Amino acid sequence: QVQLVESGGGLVQAGGSLRLSCAASGRALSSYGMGWFRQAPGKERDFVAAISWNNVRTYYADSVKGRFTISRDNAKNAGYLQMNSLKPEDTAVYYCAAKRFLTQATRVDEYDYWGQGTQVTVSS
Repeated sequence: QVQLVESGGGLVQAGGSLRLSCAASGRALSSYGMGWFRQAPGKERDFVAAISWNNVRTYYADSVKGRFTISRDNAKNAGYLQMNSLKPEDTAVYYCAAKRFLTQATRVDEYDYWGQGTQVTVSS
């Protein structure tokens, strides 16, 4: 079992930046791919970014390409999502997720473990 806990959300003005963290416990993250998803009120949970278990590949939703960067630090057993040039439409609850030996996954049902989410609110 892997437990994931997100942090770093908050209120920021449009154009600002936030860095989300995803702390893992229970298992070493080094063999897990990680993803970030977001869910706005009344909407489905959407893919944001993912990184393969071996750090070889990263994937981004078109809406965040060039603004968000996913990374991980296996020594700290944590993953991160650096979000720059934030827009009001980025407002959502952000979730991190993990799956062992994940190489590429953009669907919610492809991940086995989820955090509880952290709220990001971008004001205009």
